[in-house]
Amino acid sequence: MNQDNLQQQLTYSQQFSELNQLLEQSAALWQVRAFEVNALPWAEDFPQLAEAVWALADDELDGLDAEQSLLVKALSPALSHDLRALGQDWDLSLLTASIAKRTVFNDKTVTDKAGVAEQSLADNTAAQQGGLSFDDEAHFCAHIKGRKWQQITAFVQHLPQLNLPVLEWCAGKGHLGRLIAKARGAEVVSLEWQAPLCEAGQAFADKWQLSQTFICADAFAIGAEHAATNTSTTTSITTSITTVEAPAQHAAKANPLIARQQAVALHACGDLHVRLLTLAAEAGTQALAISPCCYHLIHASHYQSLSNLAQQSSLKLSRHDLQLPLQQSVIANPKQQALRHQEIAWRLGFDALQRECRQIDEYLPLPSLKQSQLSGSFTDFCLWAAETKAVNLAKNRDFEAWLEIGRQRQQLTRRIDLVAHLFRTVLEQWLILDRACFLQEQGYGVCVGEFCANSVTPRNSLILAQKMSV
Repeated sequence: MNQDNLQQQLTYSQQFSELNQLLEQSAALWQVRAFEVNALPWAEDFPQLAEAVWALADDELDGLDAEQSLLVKALSPALSHDLRALGQDWDLSLLTASIAKRTVFNDKTVTDKAGVAEQSLADNTAAQQGGLSFDDEAHFCAHIKGRKWQQITAFVQHLPQLNLPVLEWCAGKGHLGRLIAKARGAEVVSLEWQAPLCEAGQAFADKWQLSQTFICADAFAIGAEHAATNTSTTTSITTSITTVEAPAQHAAKANPLIARQQAVALHACGDLHVRLLTLAAEAGTQALAISPCCYHLIHASHYQSLSNLAQQSSLKLSRHDLQLPLQQSVIANPKQQALRHQEIAWRLGFDALQRECRQIDEYLPLPSLKQSQLSGSFTDFCLWAAETKAVNLAKNRDFEAWLEIGRQRQQLTRRIDLVAHLFRTVLEQWLILDRACFLQEQGYGVCVGEFCANSVTPRNSLILAQKMSV
């Protein structure tokens, strides 16, 4: 590894260490389950922060929560005051820092940087997006929601031009792979475990006469011990499988990742994108482009760190903790926000009621609601919840009183969550850099940046990696 690549590896390692230190220092403020407490759990140590958050009007909270810079500006002065009183020194500049802006790029890291760290979707013209003609784009996006299509085109534009066959991981109907095949002229294999999606995607690819073939397989059933080590092209691996097999039939197949290949994944959730990273490392896959999502969707009860650096951290992240980066409402419209607030108030109201009825002072989780249930009454909701959880309501049937208690508790939980949200970006960057450092440890040059604007999707991080020995 040359000096330039060593410098970037040190940069990512240093950034990770800085983020890790802040997260360890501030754990009391963000590793909190708001539904389980009846007061600000950190108020004694952070009295100025408590005063500042209670001074905010309810109708200010959503606006602050949607914009990280505004949130930090509103609360960091009080937090800084408390830290001085405690004699502690936290690097609060990390609350608004971006990995992309702090990244040191160099020509040896990836063949084509494509402006990953600085160029957002807003900078691109329609003609640049995906390399399609106007007529082609209209047909390609006809069955794709507008925001999803924006994400796909932005992702494709930021892919390095490597002239490699492509494996699309967790493909769904293969929208991403289809655009890559059309705009880049690449041979694409799309892996997806749901047979109907594979069939629909293959039909579309055949209609457009694209070099896109689907593998119907369970990503978790692919054994790492069978990782491919050959350097054959996509053609050789696609001819060795039956197109659109049932998941059970394909479960025993070998790792479809090979050395001479570029693997791509747009918003593969939790363990699915981690599985891709580990299988690609096993196979020595030449290039990867990954946008992670839904870090909490994991098999284990707690996060399993990937890099040696993260494994040395004292942080123990539960699935609940891993949801923190996803708690930013930049896309929800006012109606959706109102329904969400209504649902939380109802859940908190019933929670107070069930504690009284059961004489057990602990939170009782409820299953997900259908949106149609929110058009009913709080009384109906309580009766449904009581039946679902076998709670005897007995004489505690003054539902309006319990709803008011729920609304009061909601004022508390929203403020607990607001303070925790100061650290959501820090935690997500910690998770992104764990993946980046893992890839560096496996011999990859890595770039981390953003492929689209936050308003298109908050999950806009992009990890580009290329095997340095190739």
